[in-house]
This record gives sequence, C-alpha cells and structure tokens, in this order.
Amino acid sequence: MFTSGRRRLIALVGTVAAALLAVTVATPASAGSGAAPAPSAQAHGKTLGYFAQWGIYQRNYHVKNIHTSGSAAKLTHINYAFGNVVNGQCVLGDTYADYDRFYNAGESVDGVADTWDPGALRGNFGQLKRLKKMYPNIKILFSFGGWTWSGGFGQAAQNPTAFANSCYNLLHDPRWNGVFDGIDIDWEYPNACGLTCDTSGPNALTNLASALRNRFGSELVTAAITGDGSSGGKLDAADYAGAARHFDWYNVMTYDYFGAWAAQGPTAPHSPLTSYNGIPAQGFNSDAVIQKLKGKGVPASKLLLGLGFYGRGWTGVTQAAPGGTATGPAPGTYEQGIEDYKVLKSKCPANGTIAGTAYAHCGNQWWSYDTPATIRGKVGYARTQGLGGTFFWELSGDTSNGELITAIANG
Repeated sequence: MFTSGRRRLIALVGTVAAALLAVTVATPASAGSGAAPAPSAQAHGKTLGYFAQWGIYQRNYHVKNIHTSGSAAKLTHINYAFGNVVNGQCVLGDTYADYDRFYNAGESVDGVADTWDPGALRGNFGQLKRLKKMYPNIKILFSFGGWTWSGGFGQAAQNPTAFANSCYNLLHDPRWNGVFDGIDIDWEYPNACGLTCDTSGPNALTNLASALRNRFGSELVTAAITGDGSSGGKLDAADYAGAARHFDWYNVMTYDYFGAWAAQGPTAPHSPLTSYNGIPAQGFNSDAVIQKLKGKGVPASKLLLGLGFYGRGWTGVTQAAPGGTATGPAPGTYEQGIEDYKVLKSKCPANGTIAGTAYAHCGNQWWSYDTPATIRGKVGYARTQGLGGTFFWELSGDTSNGELITAIANG
C-alpha cells in the first residue's frame, strides 16, 4: 500500500446481478480459541476506508471531513493508518497526531472543542471516539505497518506472543480505550521484497495471526495483503490460506499494479479488474488474485476487494490508448506520478475504459483511475464473487461530497 510523502475487460464488466451478498454468521470465537469469528453480516457487504494519520498536515483532512462529506454514514469500518513496528513491538508513529493535537469547536467532528484537562483525549483518537458516538455502527481498527513501516514484522514474528501482547496493550491503553475495535496488520510482504527483503519463514504470518487471535479473542483481527496474482509471486511466498483461519478478513490490495516507476511506460491502468490484451504483466489484476486466493481455500467472504481513490500517471505520452511510451511520471500535488481522484476528475477527465477501470489522456499526460461508474462495476464484481465487501485507500482522495464512496453504496 502506497503512502504519500511519508512512506508509500477491454470494456467495463457487463451487467452484474443485484442480489445482496449473504454472509453466514457463526458464534464468535472466545479468547484463546485460535479461530477467527465469522465476519459480521452487512446488507451490502463491508465498506472499509483508510484514514491516514498524517492527512491532518499537508492534506488538511480531519475526522470531521469523514462526517461532512457524508462518508461516515456509508462506512462500516475505518482503518487508522499507521502504527509502527519497532523491536518486535507495536508502537505509535506520531503521538501528536494520534492523541495530542488540540481541536477547536470549528475543527471538531461534533462541534465541541477539546480541553486541556488532565486525562482529556485529543488528536485523531479523540475525534474518532466522538465519530463512533455519532455513528455507532462504525468499527475502527488500528493498522500497523504499511510500505514504510513493514520492516519490523520479521523481528515481531520471532516472538509472536510478545508482539501480540504489545499490540493489545497499546490498543487498550486507558487513555484511549474504546476507540479501537481491533487490529489490522499491513505487512508488505512476508518472505518477499517490499521496502526490505523479509526471510522470516513460510509460517511466520500464520504464527503471527494465531498469536493475535489468541490475545484479541473476539475482537477484529485483519490483514492487508498483496494483490499479486502471478505464478510464483508474492502470494506464493507465505501461507495466506493458513493464516486466514485466524483473520476475520483480508484487505486485498488490488491496485498499484502499474505506475510511473516504469518511467518510459508502457502506460497501463494501475488497478485493472481483469486482464486484457497487452497487459504488461500476467496476474497483475484484481480477478487473478481473487481467484488465486479462493483456489488456495480462502473463503470468499473473508476477501475485501481493494479500490484506489487516486490515480497514477505519466507525462510525455502521445498515445491515448494504454500501452504508449512516456518520458517520466506526471506531476502530482504531493508526489510525482500520483494524484487524488478529487483533482483528476477535473484536471484530466477520464475518456476511456479498459479492464473495468478508467483512463485519461489530456495534453501529454496519461492517467488511470477509478470513477463512480467503474467503482460501481467493481462493487458488482465483488458481489457476484461472494466477497465480503470492498475497502479503499484512502478517504482524503474522494471529493468533499464523497462521490466515490457514494458509488460504492449505490453499487
């Protein structure tokens, strides 16, 4: 999963059935059982959005925006990203953003100013606690790792019980106890190269998942995992099927398949739903990884399809269709080669679709991103495949009135 700044069908899928996803509810596991409770039933599946801790700085995106955009009413879960993993322990990554920043009445999600009283909870944690009071249906998970902070998982896997205990104690710290309903592990990637190469062993993820389940009991325990569906790729480097027994669900990162890190191209959509003639790499599409996970025995109801609320683009492109050459990454607000949907919809409107996603050629720039129409198609795919729902990276990329999350709700 990319983190900006601080870390990281040839045609749209056809008509999809509108039948609602049915999820079987089992009796939740008790602490120490080693088995994950069944995912909660939702009429339209889960809708999970990431809230980026650092978004309060450059992006000026706060918990209040989740409310004012209308997104809160459409969310079932929020992943708070990220906590760090240091010396085999869960730790906070930015204490000022997490629990200390003062919110005045105008900034606060409920219109009530923070106080400096001893024991008063401020920052994102305080705002999220208030959001949960306003929207009791929302569950919040604390996500650890991400592209930049995954290096510590290898050490954590050497003593999974100590790691799980540290995470549990952190999430249940009396200062913010009640904010979080569980933990999410964003390990990029077990036994494969992400920011660093991990050699923790094929059972490391399963052992870590088991320890977390034993410690957290019936609370939510989830993981964000690779979207690589290629033969012999990252998905084959660890026992994702075995670990799935202990996780409530997987957030499958079905985006960032192609981008301007290949500076000369070929241009290609970063989040194709299916393969297409001329795709630069086989297995780099959403359907490939979903089918591979299901084939390994991971229940479809434990898979959430990943959606990107941003686009990736190149400059120096003359060819409108995918597969053109480029001279480098297109300029972006925060980082070259990447831009929020809320900017791209006007800056470079989509004028083509391929493999269930959209692309745009404007001037000498070429961008790929999802629109409300392609989002609805992907949600339809998730339903026909029996998936547990969808998730997206991340809330600040949407418009101020929540166009993309509305498309998920209407999908």
